[in-house]
Amino acid sequence: MLKTSKHAILRAAENLAPQRKIYTRFFALRMTSGRTYDAMFRSALGATEREGDRLASAEPEGVRRQSNDRGNGRLQIGFVTSIDPMDRRSWSGTYYFMVRALQRHCGDVHCLGPVGSLARKAGQALWVASWLLFRRNYLYTHSPLLAKRYARLLEHRISQRNLDLLFAPAAAPEIAFLNVSLPIVYTADATFAVLRDYYPRFSRVLRFSAREADDVDRLAVRRADLLVYPSQWAACSAVRDYQGDESKIHVIPYGANIEDVPDPETIRHDGGSDECRLLFVGVKWARKGGDIAVETLIRLREMGIRAQLTICGCVPPGGLRVPGLQVIPFLDKNDPAQRKRLTELYLTSHFFLLPSRSECYGVAFCEANAFGLPIITTRTGGVPEIVEEGKNGFMLPMSARGPEYADLISRIWRDPGCYLKLVRSSRSAFEERLNWDAWAGALGKLLPRAL
Repeated sequence: MLKTSKHAILRAAENLAPQRKIYTRFFALRMTSGRTYDAMFRSALGATEREGDRLASAEPEGVRRQSNDRGNGRLQIGFVTSIDPMDRRSWSGTYYFMVRALQRHCGDVHCLGPVGSLARKAGQALWVASWLLFRRNYLYTHSPLLAKRYARLLEHRISQRNLDLLFAPAAAPEIAFLNVSLPIVYTADATFAVLRDYYPRFSRVLRFSAREADDVDRLAVRRADLLVYPSQWAACSAVRDYQGDESKIHVIPYGANIEDVPDPETIRHDGGSDECRLLFVGVKWARKGGDIAVETLIRLREMGIRAQLTICGCVPPGGLRVPGLQVIPFLDKNDPAQRKRLTELYLTSHFFLLPSRSECYGVAFCEANAFGLPIITTRTGGVPEIVEEGKNGFMLPMSARGPEYADLISRIWRDPGCYLKLVRSSRSAFEERLNWDAWAGALGKLLPRAL
């Protein structure tokens, strides 16, 4: 129980976001009541509709659309997202590469998003207030009210098109209440059941919000005609936690989100050279195990190996300075120059080190294998679907720290023949199964089951 007056809480809440006083006032009065949040969100949604988040007949901006001509005999696929799928920052570029792969192998793709941007902002304000005031997460993204708003907006867009099926990536809220006659193919790298208390964003969740998220995921799993997960870890949860129909569930690994795949001849990772270069790519320092990566660097140098670690995507806390450590805070894949620099990092490194504490899948691992980089990571979540022990990398237990990672890397590094063999088999793993063409080809064979 908070030891402060109700009026003090109200004043603090209103200072957080003056333009959203009505939202935070409801929070402070009855933070644990689902009905209160519903009333709050319903009020906010009404405001967003008045402000412009209305049903629109115009095409979403900034997204390349395919022709609606059905004379070519190809499947007409509606790509269901609430955000812009062509923004390579969205889901680390996964939407973007899915659209392109589906277009090449499965049919004509019609992007139906973005929708509901103002509604999401209203929900975001509720989440921020909930966390700052009470240190509890409100999963507005899985609110039935927001899901129903998505359904209404998407139904309008779908009605304007002549589609054969809907493909819904990471779109449980978007399809949970969708009332259309078209078959739905759903994919996601996790369920809420396995995310809860596994990812920080899905920890310390308000009880009613957790129930809502479970309900939304359950509705999506049951609503879909075909469910395709990138890992057994996620697929098993759909069956175990949401009673998904096993006959509809399949596992196909996702691919690498890279624009220009290097030719095998350009990959030159020389084992046993003077310097061992480690690459860490991730936005979340703690969740990706940044501290363990630095421990690994320190231990390798103590072992006499001239090691260098490049951290790309985040900044170590406290201005950490360690010999051999290079930090690149962020590279934007939408920017060709920055994308080229990221490619150079992959080409000039020797190991991809990412000792994640939690990982649903890890598209960055697929990207590393595209450049022949062996993966050194943790056995957790959906990672075992990507990493085949000794073929394209190694997984250590969650309890392993820097010394264990350093011992593994040093054994491989000091055997040039072993290292080069691992480089070749890492690239083979990408070519055989960890690319989007392989994903779309396998998916294309399953789509008739949904029709």
